[in-house]
Amino acid sequence: MAAMAEAVDTEQEALAQRLLSGDRRALAKAITLVENDDPRGWQIVRAVYPHTGGAAVVGFTGPPGVGKSTLLNALTKLEREHERTVAVLSIDPSSPFTKGALLGDRIRLTEHFLDPGVFIRSMANRGALGGLSEAALQAALLMDASGRDVVWLETVGVGQAEVDIIDHADTVVLVLMPGSGDSIQALKAGVMEIPDVIVVNKADHPLTDTMIREIKGVLALGPSQGWQVPVIRAQAATGVGIEQVREKLAEHRAFIEAAGTLSERRRRNLRSEVLAIATYRLRRELEAAISDDPAFQEMLDRVVARELDPASAATALLKSRVAPGSAPQPPPPAAH
Repeated sequence: MAAMAEAVDTEQEALAQRLLSGDRRALAKAITLVENDDPRGWQIVRAVYPHTGGAAVVGFTGPPGVGKSTLLNALTKLEREHERTVAVLSIDPSSPFTKGALLGDRIRLTEHFLDPGVFIRSMANRGALGGLSEAALQAALLMDASGRDVVWLETVGVGQAEVDIIDHADTVVLVLMPGSGDSIQALKAGVMEIPDVIVVNKADHPLTDTMIREIKGVLALGPSQGWQVPVIRAQAATGVGIEQVREKLAEHRAFIEAAGTLSERRRRNLRSEVLAIATYRLRRELEAAISDDPAFQEMLDRVVARELDPASAATALLKSRVAPGSAPQPPPPAAH
């Protein structure tokens, strides 16, 4: 058994070394291991983590249908013209049947498939409300470790629930389009507080000017000091405005590096990532622990019968898990 374990460790070490050298197949295999929750995948993440932090990680968020993928395609083409390597991680809704991504990477960024300087991966969000699952966060680290200059994160289009992308990117781009009810909803403060750059795509629409005025009106309510969020007109399908988007991304990167806030952002991001992974794993362990627990089922029966409220039941459940071996002890029924 010891010899087998040593062989496995040696195999993962070799895979990690190939990944660090930029091997695309090694990167793809490592991401698959992480996505499948294979312990070997986590070994690779541990091995390569000291080599992360070199890539510029940019998150792209926004309502469905605004053209995030088309924008990424155009930006990737531009980055390659400047001889910069790119990794793209597109997060899609999960299939209710296979739990895999509904939209595969074969239909994204098709003109870059054969380019060795571009790595593209689609992953399922696995029900993560904010669009980024635990595996996706680790995949982004693996892409960074592989030596890519830029890592694009494209989140699943679920509107305002996407605000968690701010916790996992150096720069956040909010993509909107005029004439869309979803875009108007995105003007609400919960989403408008997160972007560093705003791109109004499909800007040949007659309502473009109106939307830009509305966006700038909302931004004017924010702080007047520090980075001022630019609003860029673009038509990603034809390449209009893409050079300006790239310039603003570079300007924002230079700004946060000069201000010393890049390290602060990354510390905040890593704190959020640790908590996110811990929360995900605790929930998974909790669900496994209570699946056949008669005490929990009895307590759930009381909740269903309206004898016990859900918050009190949750408190009792948490107390029972803090003290392993003890059954959930909900409070007694209220006196009538």
